[in-house]
Amino acid sequence: MKNIGETLTIYRKKAKLSQIDVAERLTKAGFPLQNKAIYAWEKNKSTPNPTQFLLLCQMYGITDIYSTFIEPNPDNPLAILNEAGKEKAKDFIRILSMTDEYRHEDVVINETNDNVTKFPVKQRKLPLYLLPASAGTGEFLDSDDHEMVVVGSEVPEKASFGIRLNGNSMEPRYMNGQIVWVYRTTELYDGDIGIFYLDGQAYCKKLHKMKNSIELISFNPEYMPIKVTEASDFKIFGRVIS
Repeated sequence: MKNIGETLTIYRKKAKLSQIDVAERLTKAGFPLQNKAIYAWEKNKSTPNPTQFLLLCQMYGITDIYSTFIEPNPDNPLAILNEAGKEKAKDFIRILSMTDEYRHEDVVINETNDNVTKFPVKQRKLPLYLLPASAGTGEFLDSDDHEMVVVGSEVPEKASFGIRLNGNSMEPRYMNGQIVWVYRTTELYDGDIGIFYLDGQAYCKKLHKMKNSIELISFNPEYMPIKVTEASDFKIFGRVIS
């Protein structure tokens, strides 16, 4: 497997994008980030989530993820060609893609980088909440304090709702203002990242189950674990899946 951070850096530069450019594009796609997050990915200090990674590949013109990040793809006939041969093959594919007889009905042509990319056309509406500093009685997800947003294939199929994070306790994986998508459930495993209610506060944290107690863990080392006791008013709203 190739060095992911170095590979992302190489392809970002090939696409003639700065780290600030990438952060701005991801922000517009629903993942509010600063350029320091892109820097952390390229230095292998953290990793993008699956959706962010696919958006990076699309942005950088990476069409064969296996060959780019792992090794030559045995299922990709272009892998045996040199760069000149690949360009010739792509030219022929572009010609075929212009003809209705050979083009898949769900394929659109990306004029920016001359690649043919599949985009599922299915869209749906999901509620988007702001993670509050205080969750009141713990029923904030049942309130009307949300907006309905149209999402597509960039959001996991199992997502029940989205939450815009408030604070930096989950950096560098999740940034302040970033939207995370959540599958509604009341059952989580040790190590799952979830949305929780605890004694009047709402949290996005990593769940740590011990023999006789539970802790909510932040990724930012500046924040101490939050203990959940038998006397706590504690609820699980769902599992973060993005």
